[in-house]
Amino acid sequence: MSWKTEWKKLTLIAAVFLACFYLPVGTDRFDSAMMEGLHLTKSYAREHVMPCLILAFFIAGAIAIFVSQNAVMRYLGPKANKVLAYGVASVSGTVLAICSCTILPLFAGIYRMGAGIGPATAFLYSGPAINVLAIVLTARVLGVELGIARAVGAIVFSIVIGLLMHLIFRREELGRAEVMAEMPGPEKPRALWKNVLLFASMVGILIFSHRGMSAPDEQLQQAGLFVDWTLTIASAIGLAVMLVLWLGVKWWLMALASTPVVVLSVLFPDEPRLIFAVAAIGLAAVLSVSGGEAGQWLESSWLLAKQMLPLLFAGVLVAGALLGRPDHEGIIPSRWVADLVGGNSVRANFVASVVGALMYFATLTEVPILQGLIGSGMGKGPALALLLAGPALSLPNMLVIRSIMGTRKTLVFILLVVVMATVSGIIFGVIVD
Repeated sequence: MSWKTEWKKLTLIAAVFLACFYLPVGTDRFDSAMMEGLHLTKSYAREHVMPCLILAFFIAGAIAIFVSQNAVMRYLGPKANKVLAYGVASVSGTVLAICSCTILPLFAGIYRMGAGIGPATAFLYSGPAINVLAIVLTARVLGVELGIARAVGAIVFSIVIGLLMHLIFRREELGRAEVMAEMPGPEKPRALWKNVLLFASMVGILIFSHRGMSAPDEQLQQAGLFVDWTLTIASAIGLAVMLVLWLGVKWWLMALASTPVVVLSVLFPDEPRLIFAVAAIGLAAVLSVSGGEAGQWLESSWLLAKQMLPLLFAGVLVAGALLGRPDHEGIIPSRWVADLVGGNSVRANFVASVVGALMYFATLTEVPILQGLIGSGMGKGPALALLLAGPALSLPNMLVIRSIMGTRKTLVFILLVVVMATVSGIIFGVIVD
């Protein structure tokens, strides 16, 4: 037995014991913070896991099975055409409109299939940052200049961060590309247009169902509800038909799995999450007994889900306990944050960037949070810094990114986001003032 390693274990055990021994259970601040962590975790499970994150896992699993590695390397690899690769990655958020956690399975899917670190991180940043609905809401509530600055800054950020990640890890990425090129996956026998339609149906469900449940106010929700749910249903029907025609799923199995979904849609039209849960279980059951590509698709999706979900929930719980929710306090008092982000100093912009990077923002919630902070004296520069760092990063997001691309690349990515958000906030604050 080596006491050098045993002392490390003993030190860790002692640290955990002391933390438990002096745990401030019973104090109002600590107890309410723990409840805020649980409230945020519940909200995350209700608003993002179903349907957004579950669908993202299915899409990411499909990338590994239906898309050839050669195609990913050709269009997104380290040697791919930079204009095409970064152009597509930088505007992906205008289509996806999802949060920093929902983008993770999709990022993992393309990165593990051979996408270069540059295009992959550009996609990782832009997916949640360039959310058209959030940008429109920002302009309506916080001012047109802040909405425009957020849109322009997010697009520029995604490209610059991707290019810097590519340059910093260029040698390592070229070596990775050579290794993957020596072990190419077999070309998929299915025609390209069929794969495009398969992914279009899944992305359609993700986009339109998410939009239908996340409209910023009742008026907008009612106005777009019919169109969004109609397109969601059309995308789901299209996916079911393609699974039968192209993936060998038995039609009677698909009919059996679809029947409860149709019945629930008629009986409980105001419970979309229940309907999606039953649909997801039915799809998983159908894929599990179908074998072939269908079975491989489910297996790939499950591998990603069991790796990411524990980290995501742990991160959301800790983020909620530390920083709370809108209008609810965590361990760190909100007045501390408000005091630190007043004016347009370097400190104010840096603090806003760090807080934004650590805090978990459910889609669109960053706007009312900022509205309250601006009312408490937050400057326009720090507000932009938080908007550029917040939606693209969060504590649960960081934990999962580390498991995908390692500690060093994750730290560099976080540092680039925080530094660029700080600098952008300072410049914008000077211009506005």
